[in-house]
Amino acid sequence: MEQFTQEEIDKALAEIETLDRYTMCKYWRFAPPGTEIYFRSDLPTGNAFHKRLFVELGGFTPEISKQIGH
Repeated sequence: MEQFTQEEIDKALAEIETLDRYTMCKYWRFAPPGTEIYFRSDLPTGNAFHKRLFVELGGFTPEISKQIGH
């Protein structure tokens, strides 16, 4: 499992706050390379991503799901 520095964690936390709902849903569904840090349950980034997407932004909608595809 890749280790991240505190600087990388802080940068990811700041980025999470700027991501829009569509992008976050796309990352959640496909986890493209470079987004691994967002989903780590052992880092504060995992909780921050989940909270922003599902609590603050409302998570997936049928429309977003259709736009993103499979």
